[in-house]
Formats: sequence, C-alpha cells, structure tokens
Amino acid sequence: MFSWLGKDDRRKRDPEVFQTVSDGLRKLYKTKLLPLEEHYKFHEFHSPALEDADFDNKPMVLLVGQYSTGKTSFIRYLLEQDFPGMRIGPEPTTDSFIAVMHGDIEGLIPGNALVVDPKKPFRKLNAFGNAFLNRFVCAQLPNPVLESISVIDTPGILSGEKQRISRGYDFAAVLEWFAERVDRIILLFDAHKLDISDEFSEVIRALKNHEDKIRVVLNKADQIETQQLMRVYGALMWSLGKIVNTPEVVRVYIGSFWSHPLLIPDNRRLFEAEEQDLFKDIQSLPRNAALRKLNDLIKRARLAKVHAYIISSLKKEMPSVFGKENKKKELINSLGEIYSRIEREHQISPGDFPNLKKMQEQLQAHDLNKFQPLKIKLLDAVDDMLAHDIAQLMILVRQEETQRPNQVVKGGAFEGTMNGPFGHGYGEGAGEGIDEVEWVVARDKPMYDEIFYTLSPVNGKVTGANAKKEMVKSKLPNTVLGKIWKLADIDKDGMLDDEEFALANHLIKVKLEGHELPSELPGHLVPPSKRKLPE
Repeated sequence: MFSWLGKDDRRKRDPEVFQTVSDGLRKLYKTKLLPLEEHYKFHEFHSPALEDADFDNKPMVLLVGQYSTGKTSFIRYLLEQDFPGMRIGPEPTTDSFIAVMHGDIEGLIPGNALVVDPKKPFRKLNAFGNAFLNRFVCAQLPNPVLESISVIDTPGILSGEKQRISRGYDFAAVLEWFAERVDRIILLFDAHKLDISDEFSEVIRALKNHEDKIRVVLNKADQIETQQLMRVYGALMWSLGKIVNTPEVVRVYIGSFWSHPLLIPDNRRLFEAEEQDLFKDIQSLPRNAALRKLNDLIKRARLAKVHAYIISSLKKEMPSVFGKENKKKELINSLGEIYSRIEREHQISPGDFPNLKKMQEQLQAHDLNKFQPLKIKLLDAVDDMLAHDIAQLMILVRQEETQRPNQVVKGGAFEGTMNGPFGHGYGEGAGEGIDEVEWVVARDKPMYDEIFYTLSPVNGKVTGANAKKEMVKSKLPNTVLGKIWKLADIDKDGMLDDEEFALANHLIKVKLEGHELPSELPGHLVPPSKRKLPE
C-alpha cells in the first residue's frame, strides 16, 4: 500500500548519479525540463529546445559592436593569424555572423550546411530563415586558441531604422539566441565614436538577462591623450548606465587590441594591465564552462516554470464555447494583473517573469483554448531537479575543476606576454633589477645606512622595536609592514642588519610607488652576503 510514496521518498534521498557535468545536464534536461517545455509551448515563446551539442560545445565568446570598432581585428589579435572570410577596414566590412572555430583543415562552411551538422551547436538557427543563413558562416582553422574556445564575429551595427529593416532578419533576436548560449559577451567601443545608435541600444537591451556575461572593451584608446581618455571613459560609463539598467557597474577594459605600434604610448602600462585582466577573464572560460551551463539551465528552468503558470492561468480563464475572441483580448490586456496574481500565489520573484509587452505580442498569434491546464507532476519533476539533482551536479563541478586546474586558453596572444621580459610588471616594482649583476638595493643603500646608524644598532643589528619607529613613518598599515618585515628578516633572528634594513626600506618604496609586494622574496633582492645561506 502507498508504494508510490515510498518510491518517491527513496528518489529524493538518492538523487541521480552522473559521470560528468555535461552528461548530467543533458539527462536532467531531457527527462525533467524538456517535458514541461513541450507541454506548455515554451519553445514557441522563448527559446528553442537544447540539443546535445549545446551541452558538449566549447566555451564561446560573442563580439558585438558598431562598425569599425575593431571586432575582427580583436579576433585576429587573439589568434595571431588571419582566418577565412576575414575582412578588416574603416568602412562596414563584416556583413555576416562568422563563427571562428577549430578545424584540422582551413576553410569556410556556409550557414545552410552549418545548421544541419549535429556536432555544431547551431541547428536551431534555421528558424531565422535564409535571409539570416546566407549571412552566417563558420570559419575553421587549426589554431591553439580555438582548441579551448570559439569566437563569434558579428556584423557592425549601423544607425538608422533603414539599416535594421534591410537586414531581412531580426538582428536583435539572433544576438539574443547567441547570448543564451555563449560564455562571454564582449561589447566593443571605439574611443573616437561613443554614440550608441538606436539599433545598438536595442541590441544591448536584448542582452538584458545576461549582464553577468557582458564585458566592455574601450578599443583604440592609444589614439587619444590621457586627459581625453579620462573624459571618454566617463562618457562611456554614463551612456552605458542609461541603457544597462543595473546597480552594478559594467567592467570596462581599456586598450588597443591589435598588433600595430601604439600611436600615443603614454598609457602603455595601463593598457598592459587591462589586457592582462581581460586575458585572464577569457582564459578562465574553459574552467568555468560547466558552471556556466549549470547556471543557464537553472535560469531556463525558472523561466519554464513561470511560463507554465502563465499558460495554465490563461487556459483556466478561457470560456469553452462563446466569447472566445473577446475574452482573449481581455486576458492579454490584463496580463500584468495575471503576473501579479501568480507572483503572490506561488511566491515567485518579479525578476523571473518574461517581458510583459513581448509576451502580450506573442499571445496574439496563439489560440488560448489550445493551451494546457496546470499539470502538477511536470512542475514537481522540475522542482525535484532544482532541489536535489542540481546539488549533486554542483559537487561534480568542483571535482572536475580540481581534476583539471590548468584548463586555460593557450596559444596566440595569450602566449605573447609569457615570452622573455615582456610579461606585465617584468622589471618593475619588486622585479626592478632582476637582470642586473649588481644588487638593486645597493643604489640607495648609503641613504638607508645613514638612517640605520641613528637607530642605535647593537653588534651591527637593530631591534624590531627600533626598526618599527622608522618603518611606521611610511604610514603603511601594520599588516603591510609586517609582511615587509617577514621578507626582509632573511635569517629570521628578529633583528635587521644594515643590508636587511636597506632591503626593508626598498620594499617600502616599492609599495609606496603602487606596486604589489611579492609573496616570497625574489632571488635578485636577496642581499649578496645572504645568498649562500643554507635553506
């Protein structure tokens, strides 16, 4: 008796066991979420069904920007080689979506052939028709960067209503489709043209639910002076603030992302630091890919649940015989009130609901009588997935990250700064003097010695209390001074001799100049007399 109850209890105590995260996501989607989506026509309203390739594909980076902001040059800079179909120029050159992916043989695959390939994650793009598919290609080439990520180049966005209509397909809808599936969205701006066109504003709004994936690059920043750059950066943040309506500030990277000499090299160090930060962000994508797919599935499941409540509520209100059309108009007009009721009844956050205006437009084309009533079993399956199975997958995500800690993007521009003395910060700060024969601290040691002998050294050493009186004059926090003491007290006797005292002052100078302290003392900073001390 009540055997079904016992089975359900056992199921909740013992969730599904999966071998890999992508395998688990695929199974959960097909068994738990897809039945709910199909039952309530989710794919007709929001997003096409996911396929195997969506769970197995490499991380993708989507580049979006107005014409001549350097999108194609940016890809060329990352890969350090040309790719098929590449065209670069000051005029609008890229008029197609180009998926730049890894392949053993260099070549182009046209859009119509691309959307029938089950190994590529683009099959559902056939819904946008030939007008789009004639403007969609895949450029394949053997490149080490593309072994870890794929890059999507997009047509340059122009201003004016005419341009949007003449495309022949819904540009913003295509970008929204990509935004759901990519791992990073990079918006490129030209430091000389910050005006955000109507179509670009529409595109940014289409990316509204994917703010966590968006990064902004202010490109061609080497073409303007420092003072102008400050004003341009401020103007960009102000413009973005009006469109990206979030309390968090969007991360903006400033630089010149191509292989030509800097026109104005004054901000070279800034550009190097910004490039390193952006590269680290892109390099982390393979390691975080499983977590991103898990996050996107949870987001999709929440929307699917809300959609089910909306569709079933509309079905419940529809008359079975007379007055169907009038009732349909009435329900669509009062959809906001239906949203509020569902929000109260099921304790759902307002942020989980689809866009009201867009939903009203889509409902006009549907027969509300053909919608399905609420089926609790389907919703319970999704709740069970979110409550139990996702927790298991989170553990598996951490395990996969631990097993593959060095899974980063390699090759191309990512290797450039690792060769020779051109890594960010090489020869600066604590790295100053790294290639010199003479001990770099010796340059200022006579000055430090004068201070040292005023601190009453005993047997050639000053005590911690006496050294502290001098070191605190730097006004650095005790935590920083404590770290400097630990690095400078090489023989660990709790006192400083003249060389160690000079080293401590050198490290204070490094910190006051705005550089980071090393976690361990570099070999070139060890005083010559201490270099042969046993470990």
